[in-house]
Amino acid sequence: MVSSVITVRFLPRQWLPPISSTCDARELRCTRQFNKAWLMKSGTLHFQLQLHFSIVPLAMFLLKTWRQTAFGVFGYLNFTKAGFLNHSKNFKPEDMEIQITGKNCIVTGANSGIGYATAEGLAKRGATVYLVCRNKEKGEAALSDIRTRTGNQNVFLEICDLSSVNEIKSFTSRFSERNVPLHVLVNNAGILEQNRVTTPEGYELNFAVNVLGTYIMTELMVPVLEKASSDARVITVSSGGMYTSPLTKDLQYSKSNFNGVEQYAQNKRVQVALTEKWAKTYKNKGIGFYSMHPGWAETPGVAKSLPNFSKSFSGKLRTSEEGADTVIWLTLQPKEKLVSGAFYFDRAEAPKHLAFAATSNSHAMIDSVVDSLDSMASAFG
Repeated sequence: MVSSVITVRFLPRQWLPPISSTCDARELRCTRQFNKAWLMKSGTLHFQLQLHFSIVPLAMFLLKTWRQTAFGVFGYLNFTKAGFLNHSKNFKPEDMEIQITGKNCIVTGANSGIGYATAEGLAKRGATVYLVCRNKEKGEAALSDIRTRTGNQNVFLEICDLSSVNEIKSFTSRFSERNVPLHVLVNNAGILEQNRVTTPEGYELNFAVNVLGTYIMTELMVPVLEKASSDARVITVSSGGMYTSPLTKDLQYSKSNFNGVEQYAQNKRVQVALTEKWAKTYKNKGIGFYSMHPGWAETPGVAKSLPNFSKSFSGKLRTSEEGADTVIWLTLQPKEKLVSGAFYFDRAEAPKHLAFAATSNSHAMIDSVVDSLDSMASAFG
């Protein structure tokens, strides 16, 4: 055992990401003392720890701190509205002028935020759009608004709770019976629940929606996507928060001290790794698989789940339309311009890992994760 004092310097408070940079004594497995002091000096935040520790827990703490700090800096420079405006200087307007009349598109979580903006953007370009929503009243309002705003009457509502395996299976079965090709599946629905909530089927809620629901929806739609294989694609809306987390087999966050933000980040990392896996598994079926992240957007979901973050960044966050821009771009581009399995941000391929974050090797466990998801999926229906 070694005894020491560590001082970790962070960027100014307003630059910190919406993930706590504080330390959990149990996580560090400290044995005797845990004293912390927050000091503000010259605009720099100092976090001082005096503790007894072993080398391995210290390394884990420092690695976690680095991930969060690097993410905060990277995010502040790129994920805000200012980042979008800067990146948009390189956008090609003609990329978004493509019409996709007659193509069938499913958008999950389409009644508000990025999902709504995506559905409206696709409807404007002539697509037949299916809004998959949990809440019927909100879904009907979104349906009416999109039809009115775009003039496209080929927009339809499907009610499905993405936290329920049985409801997803029911929806995919109904859609398959339409006997129409599916050109685009946008896995947008997501949730960040701060407290541990268990679904009626027995799964942690964040995981149920963000990972299991996304996985089952995609797998069951593969036969329908194959019917449009020359142009079929699956776009999964992840989050920049995944940069702070490696892939983990602890899919339902078994730690006693539940942290919804950490679970959300882990969920989003799984989505990126799953996209890689799907690209390899179905490479001969002609389906393109892409993950992306929308940056930090001012959506109802963010305001509800991260109120302090939303308030701190008021006026600096992207609009829902700016957040949805890359989803629509990925839908419109010829597949030969895209890389199946890649991660995109602001109309360009983006790194999946930050430097020195030690997250890349974790993707090797994706097969084990998929085995777990398959077992859960087969337990119902």
